[in-house]
Amino acid sequence: MLNIKETIPINKYGQGITSIFPIVDIFENFTNERKRNYLEEIVALIMQSKPKDEDIEPAIKESNLKPTFTPCVLLRNGVETSKLKKIINLPNNELQKSLVLLMALFKMAYQRRFNEEKNNPDKWWYWDLSQPNIEDKILKLFN
Repeated sequence: MLNIKETIPINKYGQGITSIFPIVDIFENFTNERKRNYLEEIVALIMQSKPKDEDIEPAIKESNLKPTFTPCVLLRNGVETSKLKKIINLPNNELQKSLVLLMALFKMAYQRRFNEEKNNPDKWWYWDLSQPNIEDKILKLFN
């Protein structure tokens, strides 16, 4: 399970505050088993954000991956959990591409939910992380 310090950068990416690169850098230092576990957690966050099939093509474009790459081809089959797990189960050499694509899909779905639920006091993950001190406030909730 992701800890709060791993989740905040993901939400910052979802809000468009940061790029994918810091997440990729962290991911690359994981073992292959940890990478797959991390991707499982990303899929859970995607599902929490309620992705739609119409998010697929914008996610592929956002990812800057070639549409012919295997993760992109698989994503075109749909956004159901079982279909996203096929992306996680690709060979090890596809895991970074899978991360980039799944994060792009997360961003598409998350931004829609973020606009609906921004600053909901009961859902810290939709608080505006571009605001000063919000990250500190979230971290204090978990200490």
